[in-house]
Amino acid sequence: MEHHEPERLSPVQLAAMRRSFRNGRASLTRRSLLRASAGGALAVGGLGALSGCGIPAAGKTQGGTSAEDHSAKEKTVNFSNWTEYMDVDESEKHHPTLDAFARRTGIKVKYTEDINDNNEFFGKIKPQLSAGQDTGRDIVVLTDWLAARLIRLGWVQKLDPANLPHAYTNLSAQFRNPDWDPGRAYSYPWQGISTVIAFNKKALDGIEVKSVSDLLDNPKLKGRVGFLSEMRDSIGMTLLDMGKDPEKFTADDYDAAIARIQKGVDKGQIRRFTGNDYTSDLTKGDLAACVAWGGDIVQLKADSPDVDFIIPDSGYMTSTDNMLIPNKARHKTNAERLIDYYYEPGPAAQLAAYINYVSPVDGVKPYLAKIDKSAADNPLIIPDKAMAAKSHSFRALSPKEETAYEAKFAKLTGA
Repeated sequence: MEHHEPERLSPVQLAAMRRSFRNGRASLTRRSLLRASAGGALAVGGLGALSGCGIPAAGKTQGGTSAEDHSAKEKTVNFSNWTEYMDVDESEKHHPTLDAFARRTGIKVKYTEDINDNNEFFGKIKPQLSAGQDTGRDIVVLTDWLAARLIRLGWVQKLDPANLPHAYTNLSAQFRNPDWDPGRAYSYPWQGISTVIAFNKKALDGIEVKSVSDLLDNPKLKGRVGFLSEMRDSIGMTLLDMGKDPEKFTADDYDAAIARIQKGVDKGQIRRFTGNDYTSDLTKGDLAACVAWGGDIVQLKADSPDVDFIIPDSGYMTSTDNMLIPNKARHKTNAERLIDYYYEPGPAAQLAAYINYVSPVDGVKPYLAKIDKSAADNPLIIPDKAMAAKSHSFRALSPKEETAYEAKFAKLTGA
């Protein structure tokens, strides 16, 4: 049996995690801009679990461990997702797409919004997975870097293509072959997350912003620029601006990107590093321009005519939240049927119309246009071919690289 060294979270990684709780995408719910009343307090109980004695070695480094599949007899599937990351009806008591799936298949979905932060959730499921036990979940939705970790540890099951005909056919090309899961053997995207440059037209007052270089170098923007507190987004956009590929960069490239942003800090060009809290500063004009998340900008543009975005010629960063089936899940076939359902254009369109993130499903646009034409025409939800061609992902990091790179980024941001 092949074993590997346990992965431990270093103090630097724990600091990065806490920074994410304060400022990152975890700090607000997915739809908090649209429905402020829907938020909830973050659970932080996972911090202690994560700072303990590391992760026990899994039995193998590729390929998960299946259990007896009870799908035929137990018409159910347990689905854990992020808060406010599913369509709801006007009563806010029902999820129309999940209800339609249950009516069609007879499979009841136990849907739980118990993921507020990747690391916190990892701490919650780690004890069962490391012990080879069922987590009680058939599908979990995790951001790409954590999905990569679970695949590397051998803690998720390989998917059966025979149960995923729509997913296999309709997955957008830009999401098909991440370096951490080539060919999507273990995961399928739930939604994509675009990192772009946003600006307030009134605050710019005629100043042209087309690139990260404009953010960092134009003296007229001094003190009115924001970068994200998420390392992969800010560093990735800077690497692209420097002509480097975020999917292939070296340690020297990373250091050069850090130095590039550090100059912006030293001369007061960058006002601050932010999570979702940049949205209020951008709307008010305290930030004239910033590195931003596309899902936020969709909502801000709807509420403020002054807010807009650009895709730099150098490209933009894309990450994904991904559906995976943990080891020992009791209802693997049912889970695969649900994953495949969300790759049918109809359900995918209903989902995209509600949550406004990037749909990973080819062919969804005409279906979405029937629900919301403005959403269907929005490249932040349905990227056209030209925009998709500019999409780049941040390469998978080894545990050693992640510790070193987070340390440098934490020093840069003052976290």
